Amino acid sequence: MIDARDGRDAAPTTADVARAAEAARAGGDAARWPAKLPVRERLAVLLDPGSFVEDGLLAHARSEGLPADGVVTGVGRIEGRPVAVIAHDFTVKAGSWGELTCEKQIRILERADRDLLPVFYLVDSAGGRLTDQMGFFPGRRGASAIFQLQVRLSGRVPQICCLHGPSAAGGAYMPAFTDWVGMVEGHASMYLASPRVAEKVTGEQTTLEEMGGASMHATVSGCGDEVFAEDWEAIAAARLLLSYLPDDWRHCPQTQQSAGPARSEWSGVIPADPNAGYDVREVIDRIVDAGTFFEIKARWAQEMVVGLARLDGRVIGLVANQPMVRSGAIFVDSADKATRFVSLCDAFNIPLVFLQDVPGFMVGVEVERAGIIRHGAKMITAMASAEVPKYTVVLRKAYAAGYYAMCAPGFEPRATLALPTATIGTMSAEASVNAVYANKVAAIDDADERSAFLAERTAEQQADVNLLRMASDLVVDAVVEPEQLRDELIARTVDADRWSRSQHRRHHPVSPV
Repeated sequence: MIDARDGRDAAPTTADVARAAEAARAGGDAARWPAKLPVRERLAVLLDPGSFVEDGLLAHARSEGLPADGVVTGVGRIEGRPVAVIAHDFTVKAGSWGELTCEKQIRILERADRDLLPVFYLVDSAGGRLTDQMGFFPGRRGASAIFQLQVRLSGRVPQICCLHGPSAAGGAYMPAFTDWVGMVEGHASMYLASPRVAEKVTGEQTTLEEMGGASMHATVSGCGDEVFAEDWEAIAAARLLLSYLPDDWRHCPQTQQSAGPARSEWSGVIPADPNAGYDVREVIDRIVDAGTFFEIKARWAQEMVVGLARLDGRVIGLVANQPMVRSGAIFVDSADKATRFVSLCDAFNIPLVFLQDVPGFMVGVEVERAGIIRHGAKMITAMASAEVPKYTVVLRKAYAAGYYAMCAPGFEPRATLALPTATIGTMSAEASVNAVYANKVAAIDDADERSAFLAERTAEQQADVNLLRMASDLVVDAVVEPEQLRDELIARTVDADRWSRSQHRRHHPVSPV
């Protein structure tokens, strides 16, 4: 509007402001992406009705084609709990970041830092807006300040990400700095360079799904925690996850009403044969409150199972070897998976229960070159550094350094429990005999004599590490029948209700593995 007297813009009327606000709320043309929920519908699924208070709605209101500058920010509530929200609008320049996009995100993160608010990220962004690179890239209030604030918030408040579309170039680090990433199949992707750019740089030809799609990140890279078919499913899971976490690092998760286990019959759950596989989730179902196990990174490094659950209404973190996958041995990725999860639980005051059935760390040329010692050291460091109450349950076998990494008595668990099927040692009795007596066994020509010798020595080894001796020597604190395990753990976690940290301090970031 021009004032004819001096050529200057006339002051906007109330109607002008109202029209600008309406245009900003409308965003772009969502009909071009019929399979996606529009950004404000995503917020309606995430937040309690009527609770959202938006900031910066009129950003870039004087420019055409940039309603709200492509990002919705503000504070709402989830089950009455206040949370900060960043939600990219994919209908506005593909959710790309410009100067004001960054400024809005920085401001809401600064508020989350000041008020200790959990942060939800609904990410759907093509990355930096190259036509505005001097605005979003080099300065103190550019994208780097967003990442600085995410790291500052790490371990202080929960940061939860739903990835609904691309998260490209430097923007791919926004999900990477959060505690959990749910990805929508067929839409979500994370990549530092598009396939076209990668081909120009490296000559490599690939597809977006192969290089940065949801399934790849959930199964291969470990950058994604879970894959969902629809936008609303990812958001619903994010809401559920918050129920297991406190508002900030100073508090404990809220206790809910107790529920019995999903199953109570233990017959045949753990095979007597130490080399036979079984699904450790069957054990978990018999310990935790029914329907409360929230598994994390279920598709990645499946020889290790981690997740949150409720035990008599209290939140616990579970770290379990998975005998049905690679015999439950610890590999590079599974060590990293456990490291990150233990760090998350310790940051947010969640007691840890370790379920051991481990033959040890994987051995061989390939894993040594991949740095199994370094990755194992990270896992042991995270576990040993965790101040939250820790409990160890030896389900069946606990061998070699795997026994240590899964919270052996030397790492100060509040209790080491053992089922009657448990065996603890540097290795199995059979393997130990073959290692100690290899030359002598090779020198016995008669097959029957050799078998008798091996059987006798194996029996000696088994007697040396039998469970009664372990209990007698206080290696284990109690031998518990499977049917009594849930009640035993409940009693011991109740006893830890008065636990507090050695110092009132920030613990540490939940560092990416």
